[in-house]
Amino acid sequence: MSQISPTLELPLVMPAQAQKHVTVNEALLRLDALVRTVVESRIEAVQPISPGEGEAWILPEGASGDDWSGFDVGDLAVYRDGAWTRYAPRDGWRIHVRDEACEVVWAALSGHWRAAPPTHVLAAGSHGAATEAIVIEQTVSDLSGASVVSPIVIPARSVVFCVSVRTSEAISGASAFDCGIAGETSKFGGSLGVATGAVNLGVIGPTAFYADTPIVLTAVGSDFTGGSVTLAIHAWRPVAPTA
Repeated sequence: MSQISPTLELPLVMPAQAQKHVTVNEALLRLDALVRTVVESRIEAVQPISPGEGEAWILPEGASGDDWSGFDVGDLAVYRDGAWTRYAPRDGWRIHVRDEACEVVWAALSGHWRAAPPTHVLAAGSHGAATEAIVIEQTVSDLSGASVVSPIVIPARSVVFCVSVRTSEAISGASAFDCGIAGETSKFGGSLGVATGAVNLGVIGPTAFYADTPIVLTAVGSDFTGGSVTLAIHAWRPVAPTA
């Protein structure tokens, strides 16, 4: 018999085990950290000096600190009982990020956290099948370099009809920018405006995507040296029957 549960890896009480309360308390603390989880941030890279009991972070690239530097990118770091506990994410885990006021979900296939798409069921069948409308939004800040790969992705097995973009903070360096994907840099619009408030609705003929596909912003004229944009992916997604 396994000594841990298969999904959340909760420690199980064994027959005739002494000090059962230790195992039970550990399981409860793990549940407390992983159920309805709220993290402070997923971009803070420096280990906090005085975290609050139970506070948690998703670790970004380049995380530093005595404990964080030994954890993996994407791990959930939770401070409890005066020490840091690391939890490796599982496919489908959903977490609320406090400083972004959004929810993210772990995609094991691509190995990163992505914005959890709000969904609206357009039609539903009697055996669990459905057609969902989804919108995924994300602000991409501090643009720099020749191109920027956004943290949001077009979900696998979805049909996209638009990627919209708003310049939320004036872009510097580039005289314009393109919005697209790798290999099709202006798929959702070319030579877009860099002034604050510039908007583009990158409508396309409905296009199926069979793998998670990041949105790419490409500088025109010169490299990006600053600014931010807010992206939104507009798509449909089918759901297979469940029974």
